[in-house]
Amino acid sequence: MKRYLGVAAIAFGATAFAFMSSPIVAQQTGGANTSETYRQLNLFGEIFERVRADFVEKQTDEELIEAAINGMLTSLDPHSGYMNSKTFRDMQVQTRGEFGGLGIEVTMEQGFVKVVSPIDDTPAARAGLKPGDFITHLNDEQIQGLTLNEAVEKMRGPVGSAIKLTIRREGREAFDVSIKRDVVRIQSVRSRVEASNFGYIRITTFNEQTDAGLKRAIETIKKDVGANLKGYIIDLRNNPGGLLDQAVAVSDAFLEKGEIVSTRGRRTDDATRYNAKAGDLTDGLPLVVLINAGSASASEIVAGALQDHRRAVVLGTKSFGKGSVQTIIPLPGNGAIRLTTARYYTPSGRSIQAKGIEPDIEVPAQRFETVEEAKKRREGDLRGAFANSGQGRVETAPQSTTPPATPAAPATTPGATGAEVQPQISSEDYQLARALDLLRGIALYQQRVVN
Repeated sequence: MKRYLGVAAIAFGATAFAFMSSPIVAQQTGGANTSETYRQLNLFGEIFERVRADFVEKQTDEELIEAAINGMLTSLDPHSGYMNSKTFRDMQVQTRGEFGGLGIEVTMEQGFVKVVSPIDDTPAARAGLKPGDFITHLNDEQIQGLTLNEAVEKMRGPVGSAIKLTIRREGREAFDVSIKRDVVRIQSVRSRVEASNFGYIRITTFNEQTDAGLKRAIETIKKDVGANLKGYIIDLRNNPGGLLDQAVAVSDAFLEKGEIVSTRGRRTDDATRYNAKAGDLTDGLPLVVLINAGSASASEIVAGALQDHRRAVVLGTKSFGKGSVQTIIPLPGNGAIRLTTARYYTPSGRSIQAKGIEPDIEVPAQRFETVEEAKKRREGDLRGAFANSGQGRVETAPQSTTPPATPAAPATTPGATGAEVQPQISSEDYQLARALDLLRGIALYQQRVVN
C-alpha cells in the first residue's frame, strides 16, 4: 500500500495521490440502523429518477452517478474525491515524475481554481504564475460551477497546444496568460554549492524519484566541496507534498535512529509507525530546513521529524498545516476514490492539522512582504478542513462569486528560457541569506569548540 500526502491536484492530467493495489474491503458496521440506511438509499433512487426524467437537458446515467459519488466524497473534507479511469491513469503517470500539461499544483477555493505552486521549470513557471493566483476563466469560459476535476480536464490537451488562462492576482487587474502545453518532467531534487562551503538542496515535490535524487545530490555536493563542506540547506518552500514513503525516506537520510512519523486512522489497528534506520548521509553536518506557507503534508513530515529530533533548525514562516493522509483505492474498471484515511503525527506526537509547523526561527521571505505572507491561506482556512482536535471540521464563510483577494506568496522561480535550468536564488532571497548566516555561525562555533 502506498499513501499520499499532498495538498493539491495537478492541473494537467493527474491528481497527485499515491495508490494502493488492494480492492475495497467491506467493513462490518455493527449496530448500524440498516433500515434507515435503506430508506436513505431509496431517497437517493427517487431523486436520481426525477433528475433523469425531468432535468431540462438530458444527462447520462454515468454522469449523474459520477457526480453523486464525487459530491459525497468532496463533502467529507477538501482532499477526498472521485477519479474516473482516465484521471486515475494520469495520476499514476504523475507519481512516476513525468506527464503532460502546464505544471501547476492547484486546489479549489470558493468556486475558483487556486494555484498552490507552479512546478519549477515548467510552462506555468516560465509564464510567471505565482502561488495564490486564482484562475477564473479557461479560454474565456468561466471556471465557476465546475468541479476541480472538470477544470483540470479542461487544462489538459495535446503537447504543443496553447490555452489561455485568466488570472486574478492581489494588487492588479485580471489579466490573461497564454501557456503552451508541454511534457512536464519533474526533477524533484536540485542542488548546488552556496558560498563555497555549503550544500543547497531544493526538493520541489515527493514523487518516486525523490529519494534517489536526494542521494545523488548529496554525493555530488560532497564530491564538489570535499573536506571543506560545512553544512546543508534543505529547501522545502512551496513543496505541496507527495508520496508518504518518499517523505519517510528523505527524513531517514538525515537521521540515525528514532521515529519519523506515525499515522493513526479510525480504528486502533490502523496505527503505523515509521522509524529511521542507522546511517546519516550528511555525516552529522548542520542542517537548516526552509519552509513557508506553501510547504504542505510530506514537506511538513520532513520538517517536523528533523525539528523534533533536533537534527535541523527550521527557518522561514509557518507551513500550510495539512496533517491528513489520503489513500487511493482502485475501483476495477471505474477509476478510484481518493479518501482521507488517517492523520499523521510528528515524532513528539504533534498533529500539525490546521496548525502547521512553526519554524524555530521565523524569517519572512522579504521584509516588505511580511503582511502578505501572514494573509496567505492555509489548510485551516479551507472549507470542511478537519480541526486539529479531530472533532468536526472548520467552518468558513459562504461561497462568493468572486475570488478572494489572496496575495501571491513569494516564490523562487526558474529562468524564462525553454531549457532546463537550476533554480537560482537571488540575493533578494532573504530566507536563504539568513539560513547561510546561521550555518556560518554554527560552523564557526563548532570550529572554536574543537580548537
